[in-house]
Amino acid sequence: MRIGKMLTAAALLLGASVTPAVADSSPSASPSGDSAAPTSAGTSFRTATEIEQGQQATASASTGDYLYWSFPADAGQRPTVKATVKLPSTSRSGAQSWQLDVYDGLRRRQACQYGTQTRTAAQGASSVDLACTLRTVRAWSEPWADDPLPGTYYVRLTAVGLGAADLGLPVNTELRVDSKEIGGSAAVDGSLAQPLVPGIATTSQEETSSESDAAVLSSLKPDDGWTSGWWSDRWVWTAIGGILAALAGIGGYALTRGSGRPSRVPQGY
Repeated sequence: MRIGKMLTAAALLLGASVTPAVADSSPSASPSGDSAAPTSAGTSFRTATEIEQGQQATASASTGDYLYWSFPADAGQRPTVKATVKLPSTSRSGAQSWQLDVYDGLRRRQACQYGTQTRTAAQGASSVDLACTLRTVRAWSEPWADDPLPGTYYVRLTAVGLGAADLGLPVNTELRVDSKEIGGSAAVDGSLAQPLVPGIATTSQEETSSESDAAVLSSLKPDDGWTSGWWSDRWVWTAIGGILAALAGIGGYALTRGSGRPSRVPQGY
């Protein structure tokens, strides 16, 4: 009876502790309205168009152009970038290859864990779809490592290996970024002092009181702010494991103590 009560209490405690951890597993970035989504793309890192996660950005361009967007990604997120290029209906001289590249705030090219970032569209194809799922963003990393870190990420979309006859043809592009919250399984002991959010422009001396130009940082950030730090749901599961281990020890002690008592010998023998 005593062991049954202890197991019941452990189950109730486990359920109460798991509830907040499960609630935190939903993506932090909520889709934004299409009316606020950008309708153009930049032509370099410094002029990259800012988009939020969940937005459907669009842009009209020409084959041969380099299109740039930027978005924020925080620790514990695994971003997925998807792009669709709608090719012109006019006849093309041959197949076209399109490539999607993602760079972090230090402009280091990040490898895709999943997805097809380079795809060739046949001569008569009307569109081509590209995708890139990055590795999980870490809160901290060694200086020599190439791990994704919290901050601004850049997306570059362009056609590669074009013939001269296909340069300048009009195309329409769509881009969307979504993230999956990985949680405490990707947590590390450490955090950056500041997210990797580089300057994207400079203000003139008339707009600032300082003698030199002041850098204007990107306005991108997650909806709930930068959350890189020591806390993660890993601490919740660690506490649950400790409590269950303690209850298991108490239960084992109760069983061995009960089985170790000497049996009573009837009087008269």
